[in-house]
Amino acid sequence: MAKLIKTTLKLQIEAGKANPAPPIGPALGQHGVNIQDFCKQFNDATKDMTGDVVPAEITIYQDRTFDFKLKTPPASALLKKAAGVEKGSKDILKSKVGKVSREDIRKIAERKMIDLNTDNVEEAEKIIAGTAKSMGIEVMD
Repeated sequence: MAKLIKTTLKLQIEAGKANPAPPIGPALGQHGVNIQDFCKQFNDATKDMTGDVVPAEITIYQDRTFDFKLKTPPASALLKKAAGVEKGSKDILKSKVGKVSREDIRKIAERKMIDLNTDNVEEAEKIIAGTAKSMGIEVMD
């Protein structure tokens, strides 16, 4: 018999750094989940991704057990890392905050393919390049 789902949560947590402090503790605690257990499992699953923000989709069941699926880091986080910037531009028309190469765009697109709504690498590159543009990051040819 399938377990009854109580709720589904989506959290963005830095890889290998899940801890019971907010936002994780309160989000899981209100549903009766063992927070330490989640943190340990998440940190073990993400230990190879240090430095990336990893979205997790957590399914919590009626019996207070849980499962979670890891997604790829947000495109914006990968672009900031590739460009070496802290955050995007406040005014993308007047100021650019950084630059990324076509090769960087391709690597990010290939990594994000499973979460994007396309199977075509060129289309995925256009999506990532659009995200870069909206952040004030220039794409160099």
